[in-house]
Amino acid sequence: MAFMEKPPAGKVLLDDTVPLTAAIEASQSLQSHTEYIIRVQRGISVENSWQIVRRYSDFDLLNNSLQIAGLSLPLPPKKLIGNMDREFIAERQKGLQNYLNVITTNHILSNCELVKKFLDPNNYSANYTEIALQQVSMFFRSEPKWEVVEPLKDIGWRIRKKYFLMKIKNQPKERLVLSWADLGPDKYLSDKDFQCLIKLLPSCLHPYIYRVTFATANESSALLIRMFNDKGTLKDLIYKAKPKDPFLKKYCNPKKIQGLELQQIKTYGRQILEVLKFLHDKGFPYGHLHASNVMLDGDTCRLLDLENSLLGLPSFYRSYFSQFRKINTLESMDVHCFGHLLYEMTYGRPPDSVPVDSFPPAPSMAVVAVLESTLSCEACKNGMPTVSRLLQMPLFSDVLLTTSEKPQFKIPTKLKEALRIAKECIEKRLIEEQKQIHQHRRLTRAQSHHGSEEERKKRKILARKKSKRSAVENNEEHSAKYSNSNNSGSGASSPLTSPSSPTPPSTAAALGLSKRCKEGKDVRFTSSASASASTSTTSSSLASCEPRGAYTAPAPGCEQCEPRGLTQLHPEFPKGNFEESRNL
Repeated sequence: MAFMEKPPAGKVLLDDTVPLTAAIEASQSLQSHTEYIIRVQRGISVENSWQIVRRYSDFDLLNNSLQIAGLSLPLPPKKLIGNMDREFIAERQKGLQNYLNVITTNHILSNCELVKKFLDPNNYSANYTEIALQQVSMFFRSEPKWEVVEPLKDIGWRIRKKYFLMKIKNQPKERLVLSWADLGPDKYLSDKDFQCLIKLLPSCLHPYIYRVTFATANESSALLIRMFNDKGTLKDLIYKAKPKDPFLKKYCNPKKIQGLELQQIKTYGRQILEVLKFLHDKGFPYGHLHASNVMLDGDTCRLLDLENSLLGLPSFYRSYFSQFRKINTLESMDVHCFGHLLYEMTYGRPPDSVPVDSFPPAPSMAVVAVLESTLSCEACKNGMPTVSRLLQMPLFSDVLLTTSEKPQFKIPTKLKEALRIAKECIEKRLIEEQKQIHQHRRLTRAQSHHGSEEERKKRKILARKKSKRSAVENNEEHSAKYSNSNNSGSGASSPLTSPSSPTPPSTAAALGLSKRCKEGKDVRFTSSASASASTSTTSSSLASCEPRGAYTAPAPGCEQCEPRGLTQLHPEFPKGNFEESRNL
């Protein structure tokens, strides 16, 4: 087959579902207009950012293009006179920043091609509809029985996936839909296995899978043809939308918000869970469940776009479940996405944020029980239930399904192994992304807490307490040093350490007593103090010693000249000092 003889090289490594954030850093006034310098960042990495320059007229052009969504976006109004004043420019800059915040946080707007081109012109400058039409034209050279009726412009949310209304030449009244898509960042199958699995999809028969009429692929893209359904998808039923209308017009701002009836919720939910269980049992990765991928055929739901996981395309809800580290397998992704789908069926609109803290009143508490098991804080934190567990819950366990079609989907063993390896690689990339987001969230939370006003007050109080404690410790240390200096001066603690040290009073008295003894003078003690007498008592006793004529040798054991006599008078008197004075 000559389909796409010159394909573009390789898969697209850029993940279009990674959210973009934009912050206006500065403005510069030129002669006739003002330019705003905007810093755009992809994901959580500061290194993955760039600058763009936009005028107010660029914002106005974008806003006019987004009017198809039917939303009231907060773009600042125009001003013809005085629009170069400094105060006006500062006020307009705040308004434009608020406008950017609104469009980048809206899940549908942030993923549309118009916003992507405005914020990231380098990666989204190509005309994807024209590229797809060229590839489809090449395909028709070898398959002349098909004919393009018209392009179905922007009926889907993916930027790199385009749709065309088709017909068969010999059956002009029968309408079909052709979808063409590039390879995505999660394509891990080899080219040979990828093409074999794509061509295997028309053989998949299941009562709740929308059948593929024709499928083919090359090294860089895939093309599939299905029957066109006038009723549209499950999302078209919920939003009362026309299938051929652009995605923004159909789903951004529904005119009437109304959920489905309880019996419809039970039946459709049971059918979707049954086909998910079938795919999981076959080892076929899906991961792309949302209301636009469920086709309505009468009262039967049929799953669409089984080729997305083979192409490596990221999920519609990836920016949601990438925040939760427990949702790290394709099976848990499908269960979490089923929670989003059930919420839309119940309330007629998607949840404002995930996880959901509290659920509005529902037709049945059994519905709330399933929603809590898939979208609540506890579920997102602890992990998703299995599909089998959901089928056993009261909301779906009593639903009877009547179908005569027997499921058939034979996958060769070699391709099953290739699917298993590809599935593990998809999950590995998701886990790594979740790890980086978790680390970034912890760092941001710590920085926010550290810079909060309450934390600043706490740090100031702790700093004051530490300063006071340090001052008290310094005073105590200074007092201790001063006390030690005084004690060393009193001579009651340590013996002489150097000749230059001042002589303690008690030592001087002992020296005088020794001198008198050696001169032969009579020494008499007028006080016989006990061993517990104080230093002052000893000093007064020594001061009362008087010479009484010539020296006479004392009798043995005389207490007047032996050291023990002084130590009895004053126990604290250092014996070493006395020995030293006697030697002198």
